[in-house]
Amino acid sequence: MTEPVITLQRFFQRAREGELTGVRCGRCGELAIPPRQFCPACHERAWRPVPLGGEGTIESFTVIRVAPRAFAADAPYAVAVVKLREGVSLLGRIVDIPLDKVAIGLPVRFRPLVKDTQTSVGFGPI
Repeated sequence: MTEPVITLQRFFQRAREGELTGVRCGRCGELAIPPRQFCPACHERAWRPVPLGGEGTIESFTVIRVAPRAFAADAPYAVAVVKLREGVSLLGRIVDIPLDKVAIGLPVRFRPLVKDTQTSVGFGPI
């Protein structure tokens, strides 16, 4: 079995370094983020890493008021689906934007969120 070009572990390593990376299918051209084993369009495993600009707009969001125990001190906070300029969507936490200013259509930019050894996807103002 062949390993994918970029694993989820490598995706988050690159994110920690400030680089958002998607994968493009070499057979059909489908773009995906985060990386996955098989292309959802043609079911091939012909991925190539593609750097993404990280800018996009909020498509949907919710405000978390009762958070999981590990994030309870951070509540309330917003989580959003962001459609990147390249056309793919990604879920991430909204940072550095007041909750009353978070809105569908708001332009945002990728920001890595690093806590100890964990990295997650965040989006903040452009």
